Amino acid sequence: MTLALAFPQIDPIAIQLGPFGIRWYALAYITGLMLGWRIVKFLVSRPPEAMSQEQVDDFLVWATLGVVLGGRLGYVIFYKPMYYLANPLEIPMIWQGGMSFHGGALGVIAAIIAFSKLRGRNLFQVGDVICCVVPIGLFFGRIANFINGELFGRIAPDAALAMVFPHGGPLPRHPSQLYEAGLEGAVLFIVMMLLWRFTSIRHRFGALSGVFLAGYGIARIICEFFRQPDAHLGFLWGGATMGQLLSMPQVLVGLALLAWAWRTHQPRSAG
Repeated sequence: MTLALAFPQIDPIAIQLGPFGIRWYALAYITGLMLGWRIVKFLVSRPPEAMSQEQVDDFLVWATLGVVLGGRLGYVIFYKPMYYLANPLEIPMIWQGGMSFHGGALGVIAAIIAFSKLRGRNLFQVGDVICCVVPIGLFFGRIANFINGELFGRIAPDAALAMVFPHGGPLPRHPSQLYEAGLEGAVLFIVMMLLWRFTSIRHRFGALSGVFLAGYGIARIICEFFRQPDAHLGFLWGGATMGQLLSMPQVLVGLALLAWAWRTHQPRSAG
């Protein structure tokens, strides 16, 4: 067996204030939301105007609720339905861990739909600018997963970046959290921002949303080949993981939305 990299022992609690501790995971959510909020304010200052600056401020609250409520309910429904059916009082205990990206995505989509309807904005325009910044939260969330030593990768003693995780047994594993931070976070963010620079793409409402949905789904499917499946689920239908099964329809929806936007919306400014 080759030598493995040392896992950096970082305290999961970033800031301790007396009896209260602020965890890196909480800071990841806060940082992702705050940075996303600031970048969206910049994006909507360029045509087409998806929403006003004041509406961006309002949507921050909607997005936070969508991420937290959707993420938690998604984990309960997709990953441990029987456990939480038997222990319903534990559903609100998000500090114990257990959030799902796909649930959070559904929560944010619901927030976008409701917000757009109530504020009289174009659903797809709002969705496009929000999708541009979602990878920021994904990046910081995966870094927090790595710091916590959770959601580690499969055994890979010969991998260049393999390391022994505190809760992953004695054998070196892929640091799949870092792979996901890079592919689902950094790379996808760069792709989204590069595409946003093209006016012809920005004015095809729904195109950027389609790119994000398909792009994240593809990135997640790839990274799942290196990530250890959840112990209580293991490999599912056809040897796929739950993350892959949830991402496959997301890719199809994203590609369908992109094709629809390209056929339906001609490059023009919003009315």
